[in-house]
Amino acid sequence: MVFMKSRKRIPFIALLAGLFILFIVAACTTKPTTLAGGGAFIGGTEGIVASFEPLSVKDPESGFYTIYDTEDFSLDVLLKNKGEETVPLGKATVRLLGPAPTLFQNIPAWQLFNKQAVDKISEFNPEGGEEIISFTTSGARAKYTGPVTGFTDLTWNAEYWYDYKTQVIINEVCFKGDITEKKVCEVKETKTFSVSGAPITVSAVGEDVAGKGIMLLKIDVRDAGAGQATIPGQEFDTRFDQVRYSVDEPDKWECKSGGRENEARLTDGIATINCRLKQPLAGNDLYTKQVRLTLEYTYKDLVQEKLRIKESVK
Repeated sequence: MVFMKSRKRIPFIALLAGLFILFIVAACTTKPTTLAGGGAFIGGTEGIVASFEPLSVKDPESGFYTIYDTEDFSLDVLLKNKGEETVPLGKATVRLLGPAPTLFQNIPAWQLFNKQAVDKISEFNPEGGEEIISFTTSGARAKYTGPVTGFTDLTWNAEYWYDYKTQVIINEVCFKGDITEKKVCEVKETKTFSVSGAPITVSAVGEDVAGKGIMLLKIDVRDAGAGQATIPGQEFDTRFDQVRYSVDEPDKWECKSGGRENEARLTDGIATINCRLKQPLAGNDLYTKQVRLTLEYTYKDLVQEKLRIKESVK
């Protein structure tokens, strides 16, 4: 009987041991969400995030906001900044799309912009700033004027775009005139970096040489959001994202992406920026230094919400 009991306990003990080993392995191998950077930024892959404020009360069965055709409703869009770049007044725009404007009363404008700066997240403001863009007023709320038989389901779309920046700090770039020298730092390796919270982000940085005494940085950029990016002042292109970039010491670095200086085209959401020293280092140069890069763009995204309008009893 003792032997029988021992055999029953062994699988359970083995299972606990296996789960403990898996937990330890996972804890050791899981990478942090921000690459091994210097922690200069909070990080993240969001910028402005929009959502509709409640249109009415939600129907528990359909999950839609629901009103009767005799009722009016408020139409507001909340902009919340979840990234690390403040959006100045007038640099975020919201446009209503979906239902035909002729089917509604008391919506005087279908495109509005932010009327105050939307603050970035920070140590002292971890939730970030926000602003409600109101397309109706308390004294004149929206009213549906179209025909309703039974019920009509409407999909409200709010397309929004805003100017934003991504800041990148590359830590301890190795400046070495003689790469055979083993002291201080290594040239041909991946580099740690810090990147600010934004939908356009940097996924990897590597250093190499592009000639004797000429350091080369390879910076992988990607669109981590669901929207599109374009260079401020330019039209959006559905085929690719576009960003403008600048390095903190343009007199020392020449940066190109796909043969274009200071602009990058993200095909399938990714691009590589190559920055090389304009002048070779002296043979005895040997030091490390931070390099900073700024990405600038206008980012566009879309949010949706359902509204069911029921026919009232006549």
